[in-house]
Amino acid sequence: MHFKGTDKRSRQQLEMEIEDMGGSLNAYTSREQTVFQAKVFKDDVPKAMDILSDILLRSKYDESSIESERHTILREHEEVSKDTQEVIFDHLHAAAFQGTSLGRTILGSTDNIKKISRNDLVSFVKNQYTGNRMVITGAGAVKHDQLVGLTEKYFADVPVSQSLTSNIATPASSPESIGVRKTPFTGSSLEVRDDAMETIHFIIAHEGISASHPDYFAFMVFQNLIGTWDRSIGGGKNLSSRLCEIVATEELAHSITSFNTVYKDTGLFGVYAVAKPEKTEDLAFEIMNEFTRLGKTVTQLEVDRAKARLKSSLLMNLDGSTSIVEDIGRQLLTHGRRLTPAEIFLRINAVTHHDIARVSHNHCYDKEPVLVYVGQTKLFPEYHRVRGWSYWNRW
Repeated sequence: MHFKGTDKRSRQQLEMEIEDMGGSLNAYTSREQTVFQAKVFKDDVPKAMDILSDILLRSKYDESSIESERHTILREHEEVSKDTQEVIFDHLHAAAFQGTSLGRTILGSTDNIKKISRNDLVSFVKNQYTGNRMVITGAGAVKHDQLVGLTEKYFADVPVSQSLTSNIATPASSPESIGVRKTPFTGSSLEVRDDAMETIHFIIAHEGISASHPDYFAFMVFQNLIGTWDRSIGGGKNLSSRLCEIVATEELAHSITSFNTVYKDTGLFGVYAVAKPEKTEDLAFEIMNEFTRLGKTVTQLEVDRAKARLKSSLLMNLDGSTSIVEDIGRQLLTHGRRLTPAEIFLRINAVTHHDIARVSHNHCYDKEPVLVYVGQTKLFPEYHRVRGWSYWNRW
């Protein structure tokens, strides 16, 4: 709705101004953040800031446009429901964070989409789009002083919520600034059986940590130790990840992907796998066994290799002004400042095999996992069996 017209510009005028600059205007929403982006030439930065402030602060939310957009979102909802990867991660959040807002999908239920009104939108923007919750970042051909001046000029009317206090010590995304309790995690399982599918998609996950947790970088190294592999990569015995080596040589899966999703006060860590139904029990065992092994017998050589891969991927992910400006925004919301690549590397270098063992023991060993599986699920092991693989009966 922010692109449907403002008090100063109609929808057509917005589109024409962006086109005339040769720029682009975009937005996306995650479970905790909404991001508005403008990409323009350096001489057009003031005009881009004017447009961004206009759509954020003075959108009209016309009733006819709302009805039109409602149908668009419902169609998008249908398309997303056909994407197994999107669906299974929605199911994961619903199972892990039961009864909380974090357990809901980003698009929401179809009932809510059909019922949402103009007053709901206006109230949401008024309560959520406040100075305490907002950061403005730039990257590329823009100077810091220029960005500060333009922010003061065009965003001076942004309200500041009286219920929030934001400063460097308490970033806007921290639980203390929002005034809420930690989101509860529930070990559980969720099954969606569909025998028409040729494969099974499943996730095994544990409770993770927040983006500001002291073990954040240890978790990132832990994720790289688990690794990611699919059949197009090839490899086998030469893969640096022990789990990926086993999966590749024994042909246990079409693909496995480790993930570490962080939020303001919690997180999810685990493995998403796609496999043949008859391979799922062996694959689930190997995943759980690797979680436990890393808490018992991980070596410093393995950790050093994982740290090198992590540093390489972090630098490659900062290739371009779009990824850089998003990184700055996320870190400002999380830490109240941006960590430079040099500082990040120092923190990664400080991670030892003892840290990995501690993270594994605290979050994976003898802990309740969340299991979500979609497809031909009849051969997937029962929850209590997978739960039993989370510890070793060894002396």
